[in-house]
Amino acid sequence: MNAPLIRTVDLTKDYLLGDTRVPALQGVSLEIARGEFVAVMGPSGSGKSTFMNLLGCLDHPSGGDYWLDGEAVARLSDDALAGLRNRRIGFIFQHFNLLPRTSALDNVALPLLYRGLALGARQARAAQRLAQVGLTERSDHHPAQLSGGQQQRVAIARALANDPALVLADEPTGALDSRTGIEIMALLQTLNRDGITIVVVTHERDIAAYASRIISFLDGRVVDDRRNTPHDANADLAALPDPAK
Repeated sequence: MNAPLIRTVDLTKDYLLGDTRVPALQGVSLEIARGEFVAVMGPSGSGKSTFMNLLGCLDHPSGGDYWLDGEAVARLSDDALAGLRNRRIGFIFQHFNLLPRTSALDNVALPLLYRGLALGARQARAAQRLAQVGLTERSDHHPAQLSGGQQQRVAIARALANDPALVLADEPTGALDSRTGIEIMALLQTLNRDGITIVVVTHERDIAAYASRIISFLDGRVVDDRRNTPHDANADLAALPDPAK
């Protein structure tokens, strides 16, 4: 049996507010297999964003253990975490986080610069990723010249630039209209069918319905973890009225 891509055991995270310790995550133990499409849900303050930050190696846990692709993560140094993030994790954010004065191609190539790839190799890989999300003809455009959905596609291409083991998406449809949000979920479903492991953090049940597993948080704990028969985003798009009419 293959080892899970993600494994956490009694993972905790506390924050200090003055002299008061505030638990944000309490004893979370779970596994996520390679190739899964997981939605993480919960209200504000439930711990879902803290959990994503720990999975993404953006923060250190207060206790417990975390293994990513077999590597023990919980007690790595900041520099080691940064290197692991760049090599193994792709991030997609609600507000795209693109460099405004930089072309789509160069935005996608940015993680490859940190890897030390030569210019030609960076541009070739970035062009491949833009083609993967259907934006080859927009490679020279700056973010202001792109629609919200196109900007998010650039962000997805950037997340894929380093061939990550894991893609983390934090409210990836939150800044988009409903149709464009479904288009983005259709793209993520396609990438997942190609074998990419995806974890989406969302507060929207309609978005979580596109995942094959839904994990719900409340008060820093996992309160539900269930398999889901995912909605087909392409089918949902086909059922919408034609916007041109």
